Amino acid sequence: MSNTILTNPIMWADVPDVDVIRVGSVYYMISTSMHTMPGCPIMKSENLANWEMIGYVFDTLEENDAHNLLDGRGIYGQGSWAASLRYHNETFYVCFSSNDMDRFYMYQTKDIESGDWRRSTFEGRFHDPALLFDENRVFVIYGCGDIRITELTEDATAIKPGGVNQLLLVTEIEDIGLRCEGCHAYIIDGQYYLLFIEWPKSGNGRRRQICYRSEQLFGEYERKVIFDDDMEYHNKGIAQGAIFDTPDDEWYAMLFQDHDAVGRIPYVLPVNWQDGWPMIGNDGKAPRELELNMPTSSKWPLVISDEFDHKENKLALNWQWNHNPDHNLWSFTKRPGYLRLETGHLTDSVLYARNTLTQRTEGPSCTGITMMDISNMKPGDHAGLVALQNNFGTVGIKAGENGCNYVVMCVNSGNGSEEVVEDIPFSSNHIYLKIQFNFEDSLDLAKFFYSEDGENWCNVGRPLKMKYTLDHFMGYRIGLFNYATTKVGGFVDFTYFHYEKNSI
Repeated sequence: MSNTILTNPIMWADVPDVDVIRVGSVYYMISTSMHTMPGCPIMKSENLANWEMIGYVFDTLEENDAHNLLDGRGIYGQGSWAASLRYHNETFYVCFSSNDMDRFYMYQTKDIESGDWRRSTFEGRFHDPALLFDENRVFVIYGCGDIRITELTEDATAIKPGGVNQLLLVTEIEDIGLRCEGCHAYIIDGQYYLLFIEWPKSGNGRRRQICYRSEQLFGEYERKVIFDDDMEYHNKGIAQGAIFDTPDDEWYAMLFQDHDAVGRIPYVLPVNWQDGWPMIGNDGKAPRELELNMPTSSKWPLVISDEFDHKENKLALNWQWNHNPDHNLWSFTKRPGYLRLETGHLTDSVLYARNTLTQRTEGPSCTGITMMDISNMKPGDHAGLVALQNNFGTVGIKAGENGCNYVVMCVNSGNGSEEVVEDIPFSSNHIYLKIQFNFEDSLDLAKFFYSEDGENWCNVGRPLKMKYTLDHFMGYRIGLFNYATTKVGGFVDFTYFHYEKNSI
């Protein structure tokens, strides 16, 4: 078996709230997806270094105006949060809460790579849940600070009538800004382990990983800080996530770190058991590289280029819609070799444009380019590329009357509507657009360009100082958009999306 060199972070992109399990020799990971659809992305790996997208738990979570981005607000920062992934009795389980729906979701499948997921829902929120199978009993452990436990039916499809539903643990209060949350629960060698993230006020004042352990599920718990390091990145602690073993009985953790505008990025770290505690890191530090006794494998890109030469209307797994799409308004087949986005709803901001197709961005820097055929836009239509977060930036075309089109660069005016930073008359029916992202050492700048020939590029507008804001709770995405402000029925054809991850 060849050794694999793993470099941290394993993905310099927004893959937050990770949970990881091993089934045989394969590792599976799930991550938060919030308002992007399809939701709850599943990745797999044979060596912890190279992860392949294999699917999603659901295509859409709910069908209502908010999820369809038709209520003027949407579900930014809501949707699915911090899912728990488990494998028990040859069945895969995923559970999470949705704040906007005030509902708890449970999904099950026998085949995580190509099977259908069976869904159950419970009323109420179980914040940052951890699913725990204890012999023939099933529990969800959840909460922030005051940690509760609720028993489910044996098939995990409902709350068990008359079952356990109580406070389990009161975590540290004194001198703590954010009390323990993000639970991951395990039974290891007969002991119960509950892992959390917390944020102290004093000391270094950064987030850290906490472990509580007990010989009894409902017994007295001991507490220990098991990891506290920022890898020298602006005192932003690496914390919240899973621990898991290898077939050779080595142990690792996958945790994430707030990395400003690019989002929350995952790290794989060694775990060393000391006096029954899963101590994370090498002497408490996060290593930049790990040599793993695992097979080498192909490297699968997290963000991809796409020539849009698809034979059916099926997206590559790397793409996600901003909120639920309207499937009647996009197509690869109406004009083969192109992505067509049609307008069907009126709005005045890219934040509320349906069928905005997005991918993550990556550090330290990356670039996305597209070319559009704009000859079928209607007056008032706006189409192009977006650097998507609340503090967005766009570059594209606004269609005026009598074929008078303008290249425009826009930003959020402060209330969600678009402020035009610069507009330039444009007469061709085809335009090339480009956004460059730079996340090096939290520089967090995006620059916007257009071209008539794809070779000679012109700056437009101003660089955008990107900001990670909690109302979206997501790192910047790059997206293709088209929306109408006055009359529906226009469309644009995107010829391709070309992506490059750059080094500084």
